[in-house]
Amino acid sequence: MKRTLALLSLAVSFACPAWSADWPNRNINLTVPYGAGGTTDLTARSIASGMSKVLGATINVVNTPGAGGSAGSLNVQNAKLDGYSLLANGLLAFTTMPLNGYTEKTFRDWDIWIATYAPNGIIVPANSPYNTITDLINAIKAKPGQITAGTAGIGSGGHFGAEVIKAVAGADYKHITYQGGGPAVTATLSGEVDFCPQLLAEYKDLIISGKVKGLASLSESDIELAPGKVLPSILKSFPDAKKYLPMGEVTGIMIPKGLPEDILKKIDAAFESAVKEKEFLDFAAVRSFTVMPKGRAESQAFLETFAGRAAYILYDAGAVTVDPAKYGFKRP
Repeated sequence: MKRTLALLSLAVSFACPAWSADWPNRNINLTVPYGAGGTTDLTARSIASGMSKVLGATINVVNTPGAGGSAGSLNVQNAKLDGYSLLANGLLAFTTMPLNGYTEKTFRDWDIWIATYAPNGIIVPANSPYNTITDLINAIKAKPGQITAGTAGIGSGGHFGAEVIKAVAGADYKHITYQGGGPAVTATLSGEVDFCPQLLAEYKDLIISGKVKGLASLSESDIELAPGKVLPSILKSFPDAKKYLPMGEVTGIMIPKGLPEDILKKIDAAFESAVKEKEFLDFAAVRSFTVMPKGRAESQAFLETFAGRAAYILYDAGAVTVDPAKYGFKRP
């Protein structure tokens, strides 16, 4: 009997994580499933800096690119759940991973803290004949499948933006894909493509300098890029676009559900402090990010709508074949 009880006790100890009462007592890894220098990476590093001060532990940002952001995300999903493996991700790709066959888990299986929103901006070359978003939409209607859009590829933030333009126009564009947002912007500068719908942060300075023309943002309100330089919301010209907005990248940190509440509350406090720091607010302002800090409950509520919008944009575009309804996503 004693031997049986000992074996049962050992089995339980292996099955149940041994939570550390003094968490964190060592460094934390924050995985970014993309290369260094991108929107998600820069946001993660800024948040990590602020959270480290509150937690009293170093947060190491680990870049793990691959498979459209799914490789690093799955690394964290499958890691030991002890509070030392966090993920920072853009939620467009993250929430649609199930539709791409990467996982059966959804955002509802994670605790998530949303930090920023970076809207799509629609730009055209400086010498483009299109001076307004109405000009561009009318051209797409007049020449369906011929007006070219340069993006960082299927499932990128730019692809989502292009699909919104397609939905508003009621006609298709010609998709030209590049190995990243940078090359897509370069193609726009040279006139290789007719328009670029990537994230505004990628070319804010180019719009201000006049090297490209900014036609609209896919945010719900106008955005002041610089004194006297305003990028209008697409809603000004196309109010019916409201059901697709806000469109752009929402970035946050997350961890699979299952941590004890006392550890989660420590993360809550560190996150809340980090997104209020002047360093983080200045970082966001320079890049025209909207700081939209949301705790765990708020993030889940926001993502019920956001994930459905993203999922059905991909599904309607034919980029995925799995019906989002399978995962309880609702059509906007």
